[in-house]
Amino acid sequence: MLFDYVWLRDSCRSAVCYSAKTSQRLIDTASIDLDIRPADTKVTDGHLLLTWPDGHVSSYSLSWLANNGHDSRSRAVVQPRVLWNSDVYNAAGVRSADWEQFMSGEDELRRFVHDFLLYGIAFVDGVPATVEATQALAERVSIIRETLYGRMWSFTSDLSRGDTAYTTMALDRHTDTAYFHEPCGCVLKKSSESFELLSRVPIQHENIEDVGTHRNHMVGVGPVLSTHPWNNELYMIRYNNYDRSPIVTAPHDVIKRWYEAHRQLTAELRKPENELWVKLTPGKVVFIDNWRVMHGRDSFTGLRQVCGCYLPRDDVLSTARTLGLLA
Repeated sequence: MLFDYVWLRDSCRSAVCYSAKTSQRLIDTASIDLDIRPADTKVTDGHLLLTWPDGHVSSYSLSWLANNGHDSRSRAVVQPRVLWNSDVYNAAGVRSADWEQFMSGEDELRRFVHDFLLYGIAFVDGVPATVEATQALAERVSIIRETLYGRMWSFTSDLSRGDTAYTTMALDRHTDTAYFHEPCGCVLKKSSESFELLSRVPIQHENIEDVGTHRNHMVGVGPVLSTHPWNNELYMIRYNNYDRSPIVTAPHDVIKRWYEAHRQLTAELRKPENELWVKLTPGKVVFIDNWRVMHGRDSFTGLRQVCGCYLPRDDVLSTARTLGLLA
């Protein structure tokens, strides 16, 4: 493994360079000589010891260097996931969490969050069919993100908001809030040219609403597929044909190829084996990773009452890490 001396000096974890209490860097990165080299180097007891020209000594465990080096991080998957379809998910026998155990014990919460990270979807059974119980359940995992729909939302098919979800119409698979700068998504892989187009061309989505007292115009711009630049790992999808604006962010010679790539992706998403149908009955709550797993519904007749909320992704992942999970 190769390590740059500037990187090593900047990464020193001594008490004068790094605060163990706050887990924050204390050294002034901008003051480090870009051509710095250690005056002395040695390895002892599983640690690399570097003595710098000013006499300061930095100690790095070899295991820490292996885990944090440039090469290891560029190859490593940021968040392990299971790429699944309905057969794979059903065969895995992932069980729903139990409401009482979920609310009272850390073991059930940890297993639930583990399954959520692994599959991008997880269920809790036995939840009292009230907005208050659903809110308490959500806040066990994370703080609630307030949006234009409020903190907790409860709705039916009355078109009280300017959104197709407030009808009895079927909803094709989609991710929510594609019109936010920080929306939600799923993980999948596609052919190289299509993948390149869908991950390179920025697409605008918007939410325009003027119903009663609700007046909103939200706009978000980003590619359909977002990847980490260092390893090309797909970490987010924006897929919402309802809210997609006219494409004005790509040159003319790219437009048709983008539509072809989008058509290929849509065909893959609509394959029956890539759908998991679940009947939500009173007492069953589903958590969906909206940076990974899309959702939709069939058309229906009669009354359908749904309540829910959005959780900030950063806070969900923070909960996972405090439970000792890789996130």
